[in-house]
Parts: sequence; structure tokens; C-alpha cells
Amino acid sequence: MNPEPDSLVDLRSDTVTRPTPAMRQAMATAEVGDDVYGEDPTVAALEAKVAELLGKESALFVPSGTMANQIALMLHCRPGDAVFCGAGTHLGLYESGAAGALAGVQLYEAPTGVFDAEALRARLLPQVFYYARPRLLSMENTHNHSGGRVFPRAWAEENAALARDEGLRVHLDGARLWNASAASGEALPALAAVADTVSVCFSKGLGAPVGSALAMAASERERALHLRRRMGGALRQAGILAAAALHALAHHREDLPEDHRRARELAAGLVQAGYRCELESVETNIVVFEVEEEAAVFMARAREQGVALGAIGPRTIRAVTHRDLTDDGLVRALEVLAR
Repeated sequence: MNPEPDSLVDLRSDTVTRPTPAMRQAMATAEVGDDVYGEDPTVAALEAKVAELLGKESALFVPSGTMANQIALMLHCRPGDAVFCGAGTHLGLYESGAAGALAGVQLYEAPTGVFDAEALRARLLPQVFYYARPRLLSMENTHNHSGGRVFPRAWAEENAALARDEGLRVHLDGARLWNASAASGEALPALAAVADTVSVCFSKGLGAPVGSALAMAASERERALHLRRRMGGALRQAGILAAAALHALAHHREDLPEDHRRARELAAGLVQAGYRCELESVETNIVVFEVEEEAAVFMARAREQGVALGAIGPRTIRAVTHRDLTDDGLVRALEVLAR
């Protein structure tokens, strides 16, 4: 692990992690080729590994989770189609409007981020010509906006079955699917089996500097390559980046339970200090709590005292534990927040 600088305990996101010396060495010695021509052996090894881990036929390395999700939308939908998802998803909130601007789809949200089949049924549009054509269900596991909640496998399976009965395909935004598996004990292929396409991220909990992947059927790979190129995501000697992701998959997944433990300790300390925080919602590495002043003001005061936080609402703060956070850093953060 890389301990955080003495001057700052950074809890804004698990994307703030830095490559370890071993990861840097793997990157420096990576065998590379031109991936646009399909000649980078390290990228090929990463894609094969991701497909194997998720139980899919193929996978495609892309620069970001946003690009992975947008490729999935374009694989499944035509402009004007309806996509059903949970409230507060990355797809709707944190991709700069790409679903509408790039894929041209309309998002219809369930009332909550993690929802059951009845909630989905109530949101589905009928297949009538004057409605947007229902085409895709997208689920997010873990659901980061509600505090890193794990989407229960049984609910996901029921939702997927309902969607397919209605003629929809299914996408899973699994940016933190590694966390969901570690927290629930469910195997990755079982969690991924609900969906036709699955996006996963290497630069969040796993600590790689760059990259995501989209897993899919082999028949969809050529179209996905075309879409990646169109959006500027084709890379050349990308094995340097793929090597970091391969190293993370091999060595960093086992550390995720420690991130979850620290998140639970952080949440318990916040409750003890008087904050409004739902302990039962802390299932992985994200802690959400309420403050009595404007979030921006609260975060500025915390940062002045050495703790960086994020906001997901006017008075709602998000703190994310990660592999660069030490136990000493957690203690320092709680000392500051208790003041």
C-alpha cells in the first residue's frame, strides 16, 4: 500500500490511490504492441482474464468506466430508446449527460438505486408506438450513491428475468463489482450472469491508475471495437496500462475486505461523534452521512484540518475508504470530524 501524505487524509474517492512500487515495476516491464492492430499481448491477456473472471466470452479494455457504459448503451439501443435504471446511478449523474448526448437514449429511473422487480415493473413503459421503445435495463453493483450498497443477487436475477420477459436486454455497471463480491461472498460469474454486458473498473478499489473493461458476448466484440474507436478510446501501446490492471487483479482484490472494515469503523466513529449515518447501509467501502451546514462549507473546513471529503447532496457527505488509507489515517480523520 501507499500511505497517504502526512498533510492530508483523502476520502474523496477510491480513485485517488497511487500505483504501488510493484505495480509500477509491472508497468515498466510490460510487453507491448499496437493494440489498434490487436497486437498488444498484455492487453489481450487482460481482456482474456476479465472475460474468465466474469464468465463472459469476451472483454474489451477501455480508458474509462464512462466509455464502457456508453459502448454498452450503443450496443443495445438505438437513439430514442428507453433505458431503465436506478435513481442516482453513475449512468445518469456522473457521465456528463453522455447517455443522451452520445447514445441518444432516455433514462427512466426507479425510485431507489437498488430496486426489486415490483419497482421495475411499475416503471416499465408499455410497448406502444408513441412511447420511447423500452430496450435496456441497467443495474449498478455496488450502487455508490446510496453508500456502496450491494445489489442483492436474488433481486438482480428477478429484475433481469422480468426485463427479458418484456423484450429488454440487461447491462450491469459493475465498476465496483469486485467490492460487491468481496462483501457478499458471491462469486463474480454469479453476479455477472444477470447481464448481457458488464462494465468493471480497475482504477477504483483495485488501485490501478487507468482503465475499465466491458465484458460481452464474442459476437458483440467487433461492434464494440468500432464504437470504442469512434469515441476516441483506441490506444496504441496500452499494455503499460493493462499491466497495472493485471497486477491489481492478481494482488489487490484480497485487500478489499480491509477497505470495508475501515469503512465500518469510520461509520461507527461518525455515529459516536453525533453525525447522522446509517450503519447498516455501510456494506462496502463508501460511507454517507449528513451534516447541518452546507456541504461545501463543511468540506472546506475539514480540508483545512487535513481531511478531504466529497459531497453527493446539499448537506450529504460521502467518504470512501481505499487501499492508500491506513489505520492511522482513519484515526486522524475521525479526530478531525469529531471536532
